[in-house]
Amino acid sequence: MAGEIPDLVALERTGTGKGAARQARRDGMVPGIVFGGEKDPLPIQIPFNELFKKLKAGRFKSTLFNLKVEGQEDVRVICRDVQRDVVKDLPTHLDLMRLRRNTKINLFIPVEFVNEAEAPGIKKGGVLTVVRPEVELVCTAGEIPEKIVVDLTGMNINDVATISSVELPAGTKPTIDRDFVIANISAPTGLASSDDEGEEAEGEVEEVEAAEE
Repeated sequence: MAGEIPDLVALERTGTGKGAARQARRDGMVPGIVFGGEKDPLPIQIPFNELFKKLKAGRFKSTLFNLKVEGQEDVRVICRDVQRDVVKDLPTHLDLMRLRRNTKINLFIPVEFVNEAEAPGIKKGGVLTVVRPEVELVCTAGEIPEKIVVDLTGMNINDVATISSVELPAGTKPTIDRDFVIANISAPTGLASSDDEGEEAEGEVEEVEAAEE
């Protein structure tokens, strides 16, 4: 289960329609609606600066939030849409969907790499190159994993860690069907350069030998 689900604090919005939404924006708020979960839609408003900060941080639409509205029970939600001003590209309205514990959702889960000291490639001076620091998984709202663990034990230079080589948390699966790369251990820059020079030298020798024949 994820260590901590971020809070999204909102106020219940009185009144509906374009007039009420315009008033909310004049008050420095972004109007929104919470729907789903077999409950009536709940009109809300969120301080513009707080919402803008979260949008700027990225992955807003793929993050599970704990919605806190005074006078209402806390509920888990995920953003389904953010409407923006066509000229200024600033948020003007958002739609949030309530989630049951068994609801399937797509979320980006962080990757943690362990046992670097047990990787021969690292001991030889190799460099861990992380291709995907996060992996998008299908999981249930009630069982969101905190992380994906990649064990580097035994990995040598040029070895690759793919999604098929990782034990995924129970009840999850990748959103991508193919076997993709998460990370690899690449050769040190100096070693890679010397290898390239060696290959070039071998090529020159072969060209000279061919010319002499």
